[in-house]
Amino acid sequence: MSRTEPGAKTVGGFHPNVIALGFTSFFTDISSEMLVPVMPLFVTITLGASLASLGLIEGVAEATASALRLVSGRVSDRIGHRKPFLVAGYGLSGVCKTAMAFVTGWGGMLGLRFGDRVGKALRNPPRDALIADSVPGPGLGAAFGLHRAMDTAGAAVGPLLAWWLLSQWSHLGAEGYRRIFMISAIPAALALLVLGVFVHAPRASAAARAASAAARGLPLGLDFRRFVSADVVFQLGNSSMAFLLLRAQHVGFAAGEVALVYLGYNLLAAALSLPFGWLSDRAGRRPLLLAGYLLYALAYGAAAFSPTRAGAVVAFALLAMHTALVEGQARSLIADLVPRERRATAYGTYHAAVGAALLPASLLAGYFWERVGPAAPFAFGATLGLAAAVLFAVLLPVRASEQPRVA
Repeated sequence: MSRTEPGAKTVGGFHPNVIALGFTSFFTDISSEMLVPVMPLFVTITLGASLASLGLIEGVAEATASALRLVSGRVSDRIGHRKPFLVAGYGLSGVCKTAMAFVTGWGGMLGLRFGDRVGKALRNPPRDALIADSVPGPGLGAAFGLHRAMDTAGAAVGPLLAWWLLSQWSHLGAEGYRRIFMISAIPAALALLVLGVFVHAPRASAAARAASAAARGLPLGLDFRRFVSADVVFQLGNSSMAFLLLRAQHVGFAAGEVALVYLGYNLLAAALSLPFGWLSDRAGRRPLLLAGYLLYALAYGAAAFSPTRAGAVVAFALLAMHTALVEGQARSLIADLVPRERRATAYGTYHAAVGAALLPASLLAGYFWERVGPAAPFAFGATLGLAAAVLFAVLLPVRASEQPRVA
């Protein structure tokens, strides 16, 4: 693990690694998110798969890569390396997304989605640990807020690009979808270029590795386990974004308009991520996380009980606020709660738990949609969002979550 001194040179108040990893995620999310509006249409229309199959693809892709999140985090802590995991992970994801252009059945899509998620599992725990390692003392909330803002900005550009391409190639049908998969290779390659040139994470010194080895026996802590437990309850109702996009189409939005709605969601989430990160450094992580779970319940409640175009817009707006509140603050809170030498292990544990919960979440969403009705998966998600908020408030003491650990 690299050690960053308080006097390290910064750019705009942020460590260069934080900015470079932000751009890496920006380009990666352009590549990934330009496929999000296309994926459910391609799978259900072009490949002829059912909604249950879509749920299986999304759930299995996440859940079966969960164990690797544990491995990548622990191995990164053990050997003192971060960057090789990032290069392998981003590279594998880019190759798999491009290869989706050539699949002819939903089984092939399942395999490539699995490979894409394996890449994400390889890179995410070491990446989050590298960001935390690069921020001395306070300021974790702002650092993760910047990273999430740039990540989500890429997620805004991706659907915008998809909308433009869909408008140009709407007459091509399935061929248009396949071309979009091919074009996703360009931003994926740019992400690897930025990562390789601008992210500097030298291997820890022998003394630092010895200290890290001695710290490997330290527990992750009761508060960490309590947070993961509450978040897993939430994740069980956090079905794939594909279902909310299909809901938007179901209430009257055309395919190109769905891409624009998704663009608005990502723009709002990107705009709010950094301000919420700064706020968490001052007000604490717990109030923001609690508000995030409650906003999710409201968002999915709107999707369930207001089956109109206006209801869909409200749902996406509330979900954007939830995303900006929860994604960065969850990572900041974990860095606060666990020993520095075990950060990648903690992030791997957290990502693995989240990934495992996404399999039943997506399977249940597909089942509820087909057997009960389109409102059912969102009503279920709203209920679990409320349950997670209550559990979080009860299990995690305010003092433990509002006093960041100084690195």
